[in-house]
Amino acid sequence: MEVFPLLLVLSVWWSRTWDSANADSIIHIGAIFDESAKKDDEVFRTAVGDLNQNEEILQTEKITFSVTFVDGNNPFQAVQEDIRGIQEFLDKVSQQGMDVALQKVENNINKMITTLFDTMRIEELNRYRDTLRRAILVMNPATAKSFITEVVETNLVAFDCHWIIINEEINDVDVQELVRRSIGRLTIIRQTFPVPQNISQRCFRGNHRISSTLCDPKDPFAQNMEISNLYIYDTVLLLANAFHKKLEDRKWHSMASLSCIRKNSKPWQGGRSMLETIKKGGVNGLTGELEFGENGGNPNVHFEILGTNYGEELGRGVRKLGCWNPVTGLNGSLTDKKLENNMRGVVLRVVTVLEEPFVMVSENVLGKPKKYQGFSIDVLDALSNYLGFNYEIYVAPDHKYGSPQEDGTWNGLVGELVFKRADIGISALTITPDRENVVDFTTRYMDYSVGVLLRRAEKTVDMFACLAPFDLSLWACIAGTVLLVGLLVYLLNWLNPPRLQMGSMTSTTLYNSMWFVYGSFVQQGGEVPYTTLATRMMMGAWWLFALIVISSYTANLAAFLTITRIESSIQSLQDLSKQTEIPYGTVLDSAVYEHVRMKGLNPFERDSMYSQMWRMINRSNGSENNVLESQAGIQKVKYGNYAFVWDAAVLEYVAINDPDCSFYTIGNTVADRGYGIALQHGSPYRDVFSQ
Repeated sequence: MEVFPLLLVLSVWWSRTWDSANADSIIHIGAIFDESAKKDDEVFRTAVGDLNQNEEILQTEKITFSVTFVDGNNPFQAVQEDIRGIQEFLDKVSQQGMDVALQKVENNINKMITTLFDTMRIEELNRYRDTLRRAILVMNPATAKSFITEVVETNLVAFDCHWIIINEEINDVDVQELVRRSIGRLTIIRQTFPVPQNISQRCFRGNHRISSTLCDPKDPFAQNMEISNLYIYDTVLLLANAFHKKLEDRKWHSMASLSCIRKNSKPWQGGRSMLETIKKGGVNGLTGELEFGENGGNPNVHFEILGTNYGEELGRGVRKLGCWNPVTGLNGSLTDKKLENNMRGVVLRVVTVLEEPFVMVSENVLGKPKKYQGFSIDVLDALSNYLGFNYEIYVAPDHKYGSPQEDGTWNGLVGELVFKRADIGISALTITPDRENVVDFTTRYMDYSVGVLLRRAEKTVDMFACLAPFDLSLWACIAGTVLLVGLLVYLLNWLNPPRLQMGSMTSTTLYNSMWFVYGSFVQQGGEVPYTTLATRMMMGAWWLFALIVISSYTANLAAFLTITRIESSIQSLQDLSKQTEIPYGTVLDSAVYEHVRMKGLNPFERDSMYSQMWRMINRSNGSENNVLESQAGIQKVKYGNYAFVWDAAVLEYVAINDPDCSFYTIGNTVADRGYGIALQHGSPYRDVFSQ
C-alpha cells in the first residue's frame, strides 16, 4: 500500500454583495490549495471565468474569488481517509473468509527491495513472494511502474502472479507501459468519463461553454489534466448552481455576522440549507452528470476494467474485461478465457511416488491398470475436470522423488521429467531451488512443514500399582509410625494397667498393642479394651491421623487409576535436537535431508538446532540413522528406539491410521516451503495449472 501525498485541500467560502450600477449580485468565493497544486489553481480560475462569460448557470450573478496556498507537508487528513477506505475493504473481504495482508511500499523502491534481500532469510523471501502472487496495488502510475520493474527484475514474482491496479489517474499510455513491464496477469481499474459523439459539441454542456484548454483533446493542457482537476471544475459549477437557486428562491441567509477571528461568532444559519441545496442540485460538466444520490454518492460514475491473460511474454495485448457503475453493477466477465476447457483432447503422462495420504493404490486388479487415490490425485482430477484433459499415471521406477547424481543426471520422479518420459509429476513433492533448476513448478497448492514421528510409551501391568499414590519414603514413614504408636500404647498400658472385667482373659501384650494400632489404621478395629485416659487420648490422635492418611490415599488412587498420562520430554524439533537418547534420521538424499544439511552447514544460520540435527543425521556418513524409503523409517520407529523426521502431513496421516495407535507426532508450525506440481522445463501447461 502506498500512502498518497496530500494532493488537494479545497475549502470554498462565499459571500454576496449587490452591484447597484449593473444590477448584478456579486458572489465572492475563496479556495485553499496545496502549494504544489498549481494546475488545480489554473482550472479553478478557468471555471470561474467560464461561469462569468456564460448565462447557462448564472444569469444576473457574477463571481469573484480569492485563492490561498498552504503548506501541504502534513498529510494527516489524506492518510486518515486512505486508511479508512482500505479498512472498509479489509472488513468486507474478511467476512468472506479471505486472508489479506497490508504491505507499505517505500518511496525509494530500489532501496526497499535491496533491504529485503539483505535482511530476510530464504524462507522469509519465499513467503514474501507468495504475498506478491495475488496483490492489489494502491499506487499512482509512476510508483506502480517502478515497483513492477523492480520486483520483476529481482525475480520476486513468477509468471503465475495476478495484480490488480486501482487508480483513477491511469491513462492509455500508463496502461501500455504497465502491461509492457509486468508478467503474469494484470487487471487495471480506472474511472472513465463520457465523451460527446459530436466533436463540435465537445466543449458544450447545454448552453454552457467550457474553455477549449480543458475540453480539446489536442490541447497540451487538456492532455495532462488529472481527475482531481476535472472534479474541481465541476465542483465550481455545482456551487454556482446552488448559489443561483438560493438567490432565485430568495432564501439567502446573511453572512454579515460571520468572522473567522472572533471565537464567539455564531454559526451561519444558512449552512445546512446550502448543503441541502447542493445535494439536490446537479450539473453536467467535465466528469459527466454530477449529482448526489440518497447515500451521498454520485450514481453516474463509471469504472472501466482492463486486463491481460496469464503469460510470460512482455508487451502483451490488453483488452476490456468489463465496466461497472453504481446502478447496474458489473457488466462483463473477469474470467480468464484461457482456462475455459482449452485442453480437451490432450492426454498427459503423469509420474508419481506412492506416499500416504497424497498418492495411494485404491485398486490393483491383475491385467488392469492400477487405480490411485489420495489428496494429490484429488487435485489432479479437479484440474482434469476443469481443463478437460485426460491422463495416464505410473509410479517412478525407483520409487524416489529425485536427487542429482554424481554424473549430473537426476533419478526418481524428477528424472522422469528431465528425460521427457513424463509430462507432469505429482505426489508429496516439495518445491526446492535445486529441483527448480531442472523442472518447472506450479505455484504451491499446500504449505509444507517438517514433523517427527515417535513411538508412544508402552503400557505395562504393575502388580504394585496400588502403592503408586504414595511415594516409597512415605510408606516407610507410615509403617514406622504404626510400630511407634503400638509401642507407646503398650508402654502406657504397662505403666498404668487397665482394670479388666471379672473373668476377662485379654492381656495387653506388645503383640496385641501392635495389632490393635494396625487394625484401627485400616479401619478394622481391635480386640483389646483400653480404658485409661492416657491411652484413649493417644488412640484419638492416632485415629485422626489415620483418617487423614486414608482419605489422601483414596483420592490419589482414584486419580491414578482414571487418568493415564504419557509424558514425553520431546515436544518440538528443538527438544529432539538437544537430546541424544533417541537416535533420529530421515530419507537419505531427500528434500528433508538436503534442507537439514544446508541449514546445518551454513555458518550464518541463526538457529543452532539444524547444526545439532545434522550431527545426528550425518553419523557414519548418513548410513547409521537414515533410511532409503519413508516406509522403512516408519517401521523403524514402530519396532525400535528411533524418531523419523519427515513430511508433517504424511506423519500425521500415519499416526492417525495406525491400527495399534502406537505413534504420535510433533510438528513445526512454520511452513518452510510448499507442495507443487512438477512439469517439464518450459512446459506450456505451467501457467494454466498455476492459475
